[in-house]
Amino acid sequence: MKSELIHRENGLRTFALAFEPGEEVLEGITGFAAGQGLDAAELTGLGAFSSATLGYFDLEKKDYERIPVGEQVEVLTLVGNIAAFQGEPRPHLHAVLGRRDGSTVGGHLLEARVRPVLEVVITESPGHLRRETDRETGLPLLAPRGQPG
Repeated sequence: MKSELIHRENGLRTFALAFEPGEEVLEGITGFAAGQGLDAAELTGLGAFSSATLGYFDLEKKDYERIPVGEQVEVLTLVGNIAAFQGEPRPHLHAVLGRRDGSTVGGHLLEARVRPVLEVVITESPGHLRRETDRETGLPLLAPRGQPG
């Protein structure tokens, strides 16, 4: 993966990342965020995957139902955020993927391999975000420190 700092203002940074064929997306974003000390950021991306696994959260089972995508797909939308969980950056990403026939599949991104490229823009947020394990779901959810409502 190649990266470049494309904007810096008032202590906030914006990065462009270009993934190369075969790279695993979550691993790459997590490693990049750790290396840059990002604990609060939002991201968007587009490109293509050779394969991916998406997830649909089953509230009763408190686990993701895995949705395997075993074909070349276009990344029509990749959106998410990065927040600290147990002291480490934790991306939370959702994707909509386009198939050859124009149909789509979407969900929580569990894993994906890039082919031929994935372009991601990460914008640092001015505050710090953290995740805490939600008692009801077991998920690491954002835990804002502000007032309710």
